[in-house]
Amino acid sequence: MDDPAANLKREAGEQAALLVEGGMVVGLGTGSTAAFVIAALARRHQEGLRFTAIATSERSAKQARDLGIELSDFGHHDAIDLTIDGADEIERGSLNLIKGLGGALLREKIVAAASRKLVIIADERKMVRHLGEHTAVPVEVTPFGWESTARQLGVLGARVSARHDRVGTLFVTDGGNMILDCNFGVIDDPAGLERRIGEIVGVIESGLFIQRASLVLVAGADGVARYERA
Repeated sequence: MDDPAANLKREAGEQAALLVEGGMVVGLGTGSTAAFVIAALARRHQEGLRFTAIATSERSAKQARDLGIELSDFGHHDAIDLTIDGADEIERGSLNLIKGLGGALLREKIVAAASRKLVIIADERKMVRHLGEHTAVPVEVTPFGWESTARQLGVLGARVSARHDRVGTLFVTDGGNMILDCNFGVIDDPAGLERRIGEIVGVIESGLFIQRASLVLVAGADGVARYERA
């Protein structure tokens, strides 16, 4: 059965893959949208494009490896030329993001911070006036004392729930941590909230990506729109 949303994400992913040039170090995102990018990059690799990739999750690394993409790590590269990833919400104007519903927010933020350019691809449903309209903020925390960390996040105004996997056990990230999904409602000051979350002992990283996206490609019924951060 044809999936219009998937087709839109595939279209945006194909365009994003065209931004990769020979010799680049490329960051590979995580999630359904990023999977389309990895598939498109694998086709370009088969056509002769040579690049090296650093993946943001074991899932993306496996997909890339199975498709013949060369993988590396930060022990061999100081920086990443271009990272292509998805997002769960994108704020119009600022291009601030909420990421991490796929469970890889820490590695995604490490890769984003090391990237000269972060390209985000999404379908038009992910665009919002203000972050938090539809999506909770994932927060990666240490398993030890997570209940205390959750209470402190609640003091900031969040409704906090520990993420569980499909069989009902606590979700564990690739780094062995937990994720608390924190619903703040509409976020008036994303940068301030990111800072306050980061000050809580036990928090490793939040899914607020502030002033990190360079370019956003949004696929809609009229094609792919480009938004660049000023």
